[in-house]
Amino acid sequence: MTLGAPTRAWTHRHLLDVDTLSREDIERVLDLAEEMREARETRAHRSLLDLETVALAFYEPSTRTRVSFELAAKALGATVVDLAVERSSAGKGESLVDTLRTLRRVGATIVVLRHASSGAPYLAARETDLSIVNGGDGVHAHPTQALLDALTLREALGTLEGRLLAIVGDVAHSRVARSNIHALTKLGARVRVGGPSAWVSGFEDWPGVQVATSLPAALEGADAVMTLRVQSERGAVAGVGSLADYVRDWRLDEERMALASPGAPILHPGPTNEGVELTAALANGQRSRIGRQVEHGVTVRMAVLALVAGVA
Repeated sequence: MTLGAPTRAWTHRHLLDVDTLSREDIERVLDLAEEMREARETRAHRSLLDLETVALAFYEPSTRTRVSFELAAKALGATVVDLAVERSSAGKGESLVDTLRTLRRVGATIVVLRHASSGAPYLAARETDLSIVNGGDGVHAHPTQALLDALTLREALGTLEGRLLAIVGDVAHSRVARSNIHALTKLGARVRVGGPSAWVSGFEDWPGVQVATSLPAALEGADAVMTLRVQSERGAVAGVGSLADYVRDWRLDEERMALASPGAPILHPGPTNEGVELTAALANGQRSRIGRQVEHGVTVRMAVLALVAGVA
């Protein structure tokens, strides 16, 4: 298997968010990810990154993103280093930049960085000569999640051009929502965000975004629905009265999903809190594409790593 011929050169040494990517860039990642699915099965590209050392620097907990980046890097032959931040010198007060410079000095070439501070990957890209891939920064961005969500939606719907996609729940605290808005609108979709007023305030100013403050208004006619976890650790519940109030007014179930287009797929970036943002029956039912999102995480991240390394 050989990599498909690109329509134009990839010019991005980092992936900090999708807002700087063109539609063509995004589609190239998605197309390459589909190629990488076959490559992973056949091990066709098991030496593609054999000159690269990928360091995983996760300053916040993660399962899906961290594991899929590790598997993606190893599938392409990279050496992988997991920083294990809780056991690193960060606990002794070492700064993020000093930690990353140490990783560079011992041979790391690409760092996948997750950090609680919005903007941390931009600082890392500015202050080091590493290639930085943003694995999620504060409430700002999560570009690879948005890319794998776009791939999942494209697979389910065929095209995103003109489609109405609803993002429902704790939008205000969601880096996933922000990156998805950038990616999906660039791919021609219309995006409607829905949630309690405190969670959607300000999004009416985003180009191409509709705002709904009731679940029926959010779901009506939607071609696909993404629901988001209530991020209690970021103080989200304070804006909605109580978690019980949110469940009463916003939890997705089969009856409420009837307001969306027939058969509209359901996505969730995970981790899911079944019974809060959606019922267990819905999360595991025929509409659900949640498992497919997880599967796409590895191949999309294979594509991203190959592109930022300059080998695809």
